[in-house]
Amino acid sequence: MKKSLLSNKLSFLAGVFVFVFCVNAVTAQRHMPRFEQIDVQHYAFHLKLSDETDIIEGKADVVVKFLKEGDSFILDLAAIQTTGIGMEVSEILENGKPVPFVHEEESLMIRPADEVVAGAVRSYTITYSGEPSDGLIISKNKFGDRTFFGDNWPDRAHYWLPVVDHPSDKATVEFLVNAPDHYQVVATGRQIEETNLEGGYKFTHYKSEVPMPPKVMVIGVARFAVQLAGFSHGTPVTSWVYPQNREEGFGDYGLAVQVLDYYTERIGTYPNEKLANVQSKTRYGGMENAGNIFYYENSVTGNKDHEALIAHEIVHQWFGNSASELSWHHIWLSEGFATYLTNLYMEDTHGEAIMMERMQQERNQVTRFARRNMVPVVNPKIEDYNQLLNPNSYQKGGWVLHMLRHKLGKEVFWKGIQAYYEKFKLSNALTSDFQAVMEDVSGQNLESFFEQWIFRPGQPVLRKSWKQENGNLEIEITQTQPKPFDFSLEIGLNYEDGSTAIETVTLGAKKKTFSIKTDKKVREVILDPNVKLLFEEQ
Repeated sequence: MKKSLLSNKLSFLAGVFVFVFCVNAVTAQRHMPRFEQIDVQHYAFHLKLSDETDIIEGKADVVVKFLKEGDSFILDLAAIQTTGIGMEVSEILENGKPVPFVHEEESLMIRPADEVVAGAVRSYTITYSGEPSDGLIISKNKFGDRTFFGDNWPDRAHYWLPVVDHPSDKATVEFLVNAPDHYQVVATGRQIEETNLEGGYKFTHYKSEVPMPPKVMVIGVARFAVQLAGFSHGTPVTSWVYPQNREEGFGDYGLAVQVLDYYTERIGTYPNEKLANVQSKTRYGGMENAGNIFYYENSVTGNKDHEALIAHEIVHQWFGNSASELSWHHIWLSEGFATYLTNLYMEDTHGEAIMMERMQQERNQVTRFARRNMVPVVNPKIEDYNQLLNPNSYQKGGWVLHMLRHKLGKEVFWKGIQAYYEKFKLSNALTSDFQAVMEDVSGQNLESFFEQWIFRPGQPVLRKSWKQENGNLEIEITQTQPKPFDFSLEIGLNYEDGSTAIETVTLGAKKKTFSIKTDKKVREVILDPNVKLLFEEQ
């Protein structure tokens, strides 16, 4: 039964007192998936930027699908603070009519005009303005020019955009930007329009029909030099760099064409309308915004020495942006994938020695981190999501894939990667989903593999001893960490005559002794000579 707008307002205001007291609890949980209540279908962000002030004027059209009955819902938007920084909402309309709302701290509670039923789709227009405290970085670049760059990862979109700021809620998006006409605008999606306006302004409209999480919905507004670097399987690849380092930037970012070719041919169809590679003010080395990757300013050198960074961010267009982690704690499904698939690109492009060198370096990073932080890859205790930017998520996640590739074989591994992406593209997944796909493709039970490498802290810490007597080589290997791992280990034998051999053994106990018959005199015993196992040697 429908309520009048007046009675709806009265009941809503009666609940405001409770909402204000509960807002901290709501804010603390704002990243929890809202699958059971709402699913945002589309955002259209109308933004006006100025050179005279850092205050932005915004209007957001938000299309919401309700998954169950309810009389209110919450979007994330940082409210104005006592310092005057933050967003202030002046009006919210549903189908052109005002609806009540409460905006406190980082939550925007909206009461629909009447009770909604499951399956209902409603459109809301949120008018707001303010100076962003984060998310949209308004500053000067290294050449002193004013710039505006979205930098939303991991959950900083709500500092300038009203969204569900979590990777589990994906929507299509468009940006309609009014900015001073001396700027160029790059944004998520395909450019629909660019028009010079009166008063020294320019209107730019981008639109994407690809569902994505808010963490990768962005704009970049600056003085740019822009070049079409080429096409990859029909996708335009462009470079957006500061005019002062135009020549160097075009050369550096032009590498993206061949990188995009590589991954498109091995993973599947590229999921976005374009790929723009943008010199920016991101706080990270690179930020994998969907279809327009933002790189840190000094990635432009003229030496083409950031090829691995470009590869890493391009991998994210598939893993992280399209097939996204359902929970932040499973971020290795993004960062571990980007780390390892970068290594595979480097191996195929520059040779096996580069791959082995990178894997050894990354193994050292993992073991050093484990000495200070004995925690699993999937660590639900982390509440500050920036703490997920650690060697467990990146390098250990990559090492898990490296060991899985050797366990299953290259062909089966790539089939599994392709099948996983195909199943979860434009969607979300957990580690268990990836495990299930790899088990299905390989026909192997991988329960213990994922349990010990993803959900158990640490890695094997090995101590070896050996002796050779009367044609018999005896090797003892001890796992010194508290709980033993199960794994296969290659043991390299270097003989005095210069020849070599490799023996493969299986370990699962704390200590195991192996006997090898050989008439040759052994000079050296090496654990894992081909860099296939994540471990630390004492």
